[in-house]
Amino acid sequence: QVQLVESGGGLVQAGGSLRLSCAASGGTLSNYAMGWFRQAPGTEREFVGGIRWSNGFTYYRDSVKGRFTISRDNAKNTVHLQMNSLKPEDTAVYYCAARSLGSQDYHYWGQGTQVTVSS
Repeated sequence: QVQLVESGGGLVQAGGSLRLSCAASGGTLSNYAMGWFRQAPGTEREFVGGIRWSNGFTYYRDSVKGRFTISRDNAKNTVHLQMNSLKPEDTAVYYCAARSLGSQDYHYWGQGTQVTVSS
């Protein structure tokens, strides 16, 4: 059973940066891939990007490529989402999630953290 706790959300002006963190515990993390999702009011949750814990391979949705970076800190069992050049359309609740490498479904979720980008 993997437990996830996000932190680092807040209010930032357009063009600014924020760094979200997701502390993971439980399970053998090398057997998991971590993902970041977001959900804005009135919209469906969407995938932002992900990282494989074992080798650090990352992948992103097109709208955040070049602006967002996902990294991991093995010593602290923490995954980070560095968000630069933020836009008002990035405003959402951001969630981290985990899935086993043998599954396409994310079964473990954090509580979410609010990111608000003002214009």
